[in-house]
Amino acid sequence: MNLQLQVMEKMKEAMKAKDTIALQALRAVKSAFLLAKTETGAQEELTADQEIKIIQKQVKQRKDSVAIYLKQGREDLATPELGEIAVLEQFLPEAPSENQISNVILETIANLGAKGMQDMGKVMGVVSKELSGKADGKIIADLVKKHLA
Repeated sequence: MNLQLQVMEKMKEAMKAKDTIALQALRAVKSAFLLAKTETGAQEELTADQEIKIIQKQVKQRKDSVAIYLKQGREDLATPELGEIAVLEQFLPEAPSENQISNVILETIANLGAKGMQDMGKVMGVVSKELSGKADGKIIADLVKKHLA
């Protein structure tokens, strides 16, 4: 079952359970799916990778909001965002650990013969493609910097 159908099923469950936080998150994802389908040049159906990237973007937006809210001391606004993150993350594949990401990075550095920070772009390109949809780009970038420094 593709993610769009899973989201619709969870939406029905959230409506029946009167779970407003889950419903809000799922409606936002459904809306993002519809927007992606109607963009110029878009295909009729979204690929699994596109669906995952949309959900990852939704999670990232909420994490950014939580960081801002907590910085401003607004836990009352951060709490629903954290609830929405939990709802959305159930649709994402399990993220690799930092050790697994580091192993991919070290292997890529060895394969490319990367010497230092000047090769960061090459390494990032290969690692990002390999871990696309699985790992957060910021974590990848931080680990690549650490290994190339």
